[in-house]
Amino acid sequence: MNYKLHFSSNILKGEVTLAGSKSISNRVLIIQALCNTDFTIDALANANDTELLANLLKSNDEVLDAGPAGTTFRFLTAYLALTGGNRILTGSERMKQRPIKVLVDACRKLGATISYLENEGFPPLKISSGTMSGDKLLAIPANTSSQYISALLLIAPILPGGLSLELTGKIVSRPYIEMTLGLMQYFGVSHTWENQVIIISEQAYQAKPFIVEADWSAASYYYSLAALSEEADISLNGLFENSLQGDSALVNIFESFGVKTHFTERGIRLIKNQTLIPDTFHYDFILCPDLAQTLAVVCAGLGTKGYFSGLETLRIKETDRIQALENEISKGGCHISLFSTNSTTGKEVFEVSGKFESSEIPVFKTYEDHRMAMAFAPLALLLPIEIEEPMVVIKSYPDFWTDFQQLGLTIND
Repeated sequence: MNYKLHFSSNILKGEVTLAGSKSISNRVLIIQALCNTDFTIDALANANDTELLANLLKSNDEVLDAGPAGTTFRFLTAYLALTGGNRILTGSERMKQRPIKVLVDACRKLGATISYLENEGFPPLKISSGTMSGDKLLAIPANTSSQYISALLLIAPILPGGLSLELTGKIVSRPYIEMTLGLMQYFGVSHTWENQVIIISEQAYQAKPFIVEADWSAASYYYSLAALSEEADISLNGLFENSLQGDSALVNIFESFGVKTHFTERGIRLIKNQTLIPDTFHYDFILCPDLAQTLAVVCAGLGTKGYFSGLETLRIKETDRIQALENEISKGGCHISLFSTNSTTGKEVFEVSGKFESSEIPVFKTYEDHRMAMAFAPLALLLPIEIEEPMVVIKSYPDFWTDFQQLGLTIND
């Protein structure tokens, strides 16, 4: 069932209370599972990925199915390798195409017994009882996925001897690593990080109540709406000014598009009262890759030429997000293409070009990727659109469509 979408007005005003951050929630659930004493978690994300992780952590089943949830699969790989038992960890068909070798190799070096049940380097995994120890320096590539690193850091204080983790190469998504360490510190685990080496001694997590901040990734779609609108006054509740989330970079990014952020007691207030369409937009998304799809659509909607770098991890997400973006924005005469590659660093820059226009109602595919659906939805402010498989949003933001309706979105299915 597709959703046909349009907004009743290009002037937006409203208030939305955002759900808790999936990234924070999933990390805190692992910490809770590793803690000797239980503690309360308020405002836990209602995302499918988070509910799935919570259920799998409590399950005694031999086979654990993480579905399409990448963070859930990676965190559980390290967690199960540490906690023992003979378990099979599997996932969706797309999950079976997403690499896991870097994390498996790291866990094996620490003493874990893990084998591949189908294709070498990919899920599903058989994780058997073994004795892990962190009494040596472990090197791990830092240019693939920060989730591998976070998975190891979360179990590090429980490892006999702790863990010294050397991050080799360019570090991608560094704020997610900092988020992990910040949350661990909240629960009493100290660390040192010098140059490329993170050292965590053997120690215990300390139980204490926790409140999950709202999701800045979810906030990006409201920033997109504001940028594409004629005028906007949108309040988003649950966000913190001093946030652990890298996607809080939105505050500075969207000033280029005339969207001002005001922090309030309950969260933030987005104000746009003047049209501002920059000719060009340059940004390195290495610290916040989940914002790239949102900004690509904003640039296409406004006709701003965008130059995007730091997209190295986008090809191994729920789909190949670079290719998916090119496929879908081309339906309105826009393009995303490789602009240049630095001969020394190999760093790629992609160009987003054109202004999205269509004489017919464009039908956007979602590729089983929640962020494709949510990134393209704000285009309904400019013209009627259609979204295939719209409920893919339940992966991270189940209330997305209901919340957008509060701002004037009309949905016909």
